[in-house]
Amino acid sequence: MTDSPAMAADQARRIDTSVPQTARVWNYWLGGKDNYAVDRKLGDEVEAAFPEMVALARASRAFLTRAVRYLAGEAGIRQFLDVGTGLPTADNTHEVAQAVDPTSRIVYVDSDPLVLVHARALLTSAPEGRTDYIEADLRDPDRILQEAGRALDLSQPVALILGGILGHIESHDEARSLVARLLAPLPSGSYLLSSDGSNTSEGVVEAARIWNLSANPRYHVRSPRQIAAYFDGLMPVEPGIVSVAHWRPDTAHPVFVDTYGGVARKP
Repeated sequence: MTDSPAMAADQARRIDTSVPQTARVWNYWLGGKDNYAVDRKLGDEVEAAFPEMVALARASRAFLTRAVRYLAGEAGIRQFLDVGTGLPTADNTHEVAQAVDPTSRIVYVDSDPLVLVHARALLTSAPEGRTDYIEADLRDPDRILQEAGRALDLSQPVALILGGILGHIESHDEARSLVARLLAPLPSGSYLLSSDGSNTSEGVVEAARIWNLSANPRYHVRSPRQIAAYFDGLMPVEPGIVSVAHWRPDTAHPVFVDTYGGVARKP
């Protein structure tokens, strides 16, 4: 994408520091510095109601790292479409994938203007591969695929990543439809990597209620069965759709977190 001082200035003007934003609150929970007082205030309120929130955020990030490493390694995927990437932190998708194979290509998608500002500065690439960024909304899958096709060969397998973003879609049926529309043109051998907050404890349901009082966008926790429905028609990789801390964990006794997800292959 082409940068210009005018474009950068426009993006900076669009950053709203009066309303908590998803990417910035998650950045706070993950120990980052790209957030504002309003984000930290809400983050602390959610954590007060649900003390496991920081552990959940970090377990979700660790799951992404393990799953991308699996896809770039054992599954042999060289193309990644990461929708709803959030603010750059440690172990971003391109860093994990290109550490396995430097020729990997990654396209990030987000609609938050602050994410776009930081993406230009931080989302670099190994010289053998490519990293690109699209400013687009999950609700516009046709545009996402059209823009992604400039950096990715969509006739070859792609790993579609939807991490913690489908809960922002109010209707579960619409969320399932968006997943299907993004997967439809991708060839056999492509993968879906997805995770979202589950309604598996009173604490996380209360955390979502507090979040929805002031944050943008709102978030809807769903049942493990609903989250598993995003993978309908695909072939789940073992151990299936589980609490993300239990997906191929690095430790012998992982702690359960109220986020479910997995990885599945398109037949």
